[in-house]
Amino acid sequence: MLNPILLTLLLSAAPIIELRGGIPFGMFGNGGAPIMAWWQIFVLCVVANTLAGFLVFELMGPVVTTFRRWPWFERHIWPRFDKTQYKLKPFLDKYGKFGLIVFIGVPIPGTGAYTGAVGSYLLGLPRKAFYIANILGVAVAGILVILLCFAIDTGFIGKDSLFSRLFLKSEYVTPPMTE
Repeated sequence: MLNPILLTLLLSAAPIIELRGGIPFGMFGNGGAPIMAWWQIFVLCVVANTLAGFLVFELMGPVVTTFRRWPWFERHIWPRFDKTQYKLKPFLDKYGKFGLIVFIGVPIPGTGAYTGAVGSYLLGLPRKAFYIANILGVAVAGILVILLCFAIDTGFIGKDSLFSRLFLKSEYVTPPMTE
C-alpha cells in the first residue's frame, strides 16, 4: 500500500479530486487521525494542487496544437474544452481576474486548478495572471477545506452529518445514539 503522505500528495495533484480530497484524506485517513500536523497537510496539498495547475496550463499549448490535427479530437474532445471556456468566461467577464481566483477557490465539483488552467488557456489569459490566480485560488480552497475538516474534527459539524459522511469512511463515523 502507498505511504499515506504520498497518497495525500497524489490525491491533491489528481484531476477532479484535487486538494478537496487530499486534505480530508490527510486529516482523517490514518484511522480517523491526521497523518501529520495540519499545517504540513495544508502546505503539501496546496503546493501539489498549485503545481498541477501550472503544469496543465503549460502543457495546453503543445497538446492542443498537436491533437487538433485529428478529426476525432475535434469532434469528441474539443467540445469539452468549449464547455470549460463557457463555464469560466462569465466569472472573468463579471469579476475580472478576481473571478478566476473565486472559480479556482470554491471547493465544488467542476471548479479548481485543472478547470481554471484549461479555461484560462482557452480564454488567452497571460501566464502571470493565471499563475497568481492559481496560487491564490488554490490557497483559498485549501483554507476552506481545512476549516471544514476542523469543524468536523471538533464536533462543530456532527460526525453523522452529510459533510462528515463525505469526508470520513463509515467505520470512522459514530452512528447516532438511539434511545
